[in-house]
Amino acid sequence: SVDLSSFSASTLASSSLIVNLSISVWTARKLDKRVSEEVDQAKSTKTRAGNYHKNLLAGSAKLAEITKISNACRAWFYTSTQPWGDNGDRLLPVAGLLDFKSRLTDYERQFGTSINEFLADYDTLVAAAAFQLGDLFNREEYPVRDRVESKFGFRYTISPLPQSGDFRVDVGNDGLRELQAAYDGAIRARVTGAMQEAWERLYTTLTHMSDRLADTTDEDGETKRKIFRDSLIDNAVEVCDLLKAFNITGDTRMDEMRRQLAESLQHLDPQSLRESDDLRRSTKAKVDSLLDKFSSF
Repeated sequence: SVDLSSFSASTLASSSLIVNLSISVWTARKLDKRVSEEVDQAKSTKTRAGNYHKNLLAGSAKLAEITKISNACRAWFYTSTQPWGDNGDRLLPVAGLLDFKSRLTDYERQFGTSINEFLADYDTLVAAAAFQLGDLFNREEYPVRDRVESKFGFRYTISPLPQSGDFRVDVGNDGLRELQAAYDGAIRARVTGAMQEAWERLYTTLTHMSDRLADTTDEDGETKRKIFRDSLIDNAVEVCDLLKAFNITGDTRMDEMRRQLAESLQHLDPQSLRESDDLRRSTKAKVDSLLDKFSSF
């Protein structure tokens, strides 16, 4: 359960920001009604059983690069922030603002550069699609370049977290108190959700480590080590760093577990962990000890 005993809305407002990120990418996908009907007829369906969507720029590496950058930015954004609003708002600790803004600006630059490169070759890519798609090609389905450019977007906002005392409405004292109470209740619910996600990140990291550090048995009954990447340790270290900022209620249980995990990871080398049975087992024991504490919460 989430401990809100030390939670203070005013402290949260002074230590956190609201961020929102919106990225749009042209998918270059189009419903081909003619082919969809042909498939239905070929299969003797009695009604429309499915739709055929074709990739207008099949094989275009430049459009794929734009999608790759946008996906990477979204993944980083969700890792670096906590859930807050239903409209895509996320909570960002003020302490991480400079690094966050720097990384976001870098993604924005990569995104813009890749779009410019794509648009510069757009006519050539359309011509290549005529060869790639064969009878599926229809030039009328390709928007003009300016129209395509408008389908891409990279927008974000960074704003302060309002407090319940910020209401500027003339509703009388009783009405104002009711609004403030409703707002405070909503804030506490969102804080609970943000802290639950922080706990889930920690739990997921620990369970993954415990699983990968466990021995397995092959078909002959011989004990073998499981394979794991260096990211097993790198990701755990990253989670420890994030939880310093993401513990927005000052939960002492989370802070203690984070500290213990960080200590167990200190100077831990992935290759040594692979080669040493004793090191791997002792590390797993520490991780499992932390996992056991979840049952008491």
